[in-house]
Amino acid sequence: MPNFIHVVCEADIQGLAELASEIWHEFFPCILTVAQIDYMVEKFQSVPALQQQIAEGYQYYVLEQNGEKAGYFGVCQKPDSSLFLSKLYVKKSFRGQGLSRIAFEKICQIAKQLCSHSIWLTVNKYNTHAIQVYQRFGMQKIRSEVTDIGGGFVMDDDVYSLSLRN
Repeated sequence: MPNFIHVVCEADIQGLAELASEIWHEFFPCILTVAQIDYMVEKFQSVPALQQQIAEGYQYYVLEQNGEKAGYFGVCQKPDSSLFLSKLYVKKSFRGQGLSRIAFEKICQIAKQLCSHSIWLTVNKYNTHAIQVYQRFGMQKIRSEVTDIGGGFVMDDDVYSLSLRN
């Protein structure tokens, strides 16, 4: 069972930024150009970006398995009481071990603690593996969207949601 380390101090943020860069560069070349990966890591996963997101209410957790950083996730409570799952990534060497499911269970616990009525996320519409994982978690596609992120790049995403109401 992995440990979840809540990212709060500067050293944790630095370690998270390094982990994010490693995971993004090992996973996304099959979907995005290296230039877009570099741009998105700097814009959304760098130390300054993570610091700003945490200041805005994002919570980040690193998954540690057998003393090694295996992945991470980030969530943010939105004003409508939904929980935005901003990031959920697992290192290549740890994929296929059920860590995404364990992390998603932790995310559901956080959502319930915050009295969130749903969990939602955006996922690159060509990231078929992640989409299959989210669908196995019970999430359903609610729409598609294209977002200009600057630098001549866009995010071409599907939005998935899971209702937590009984």
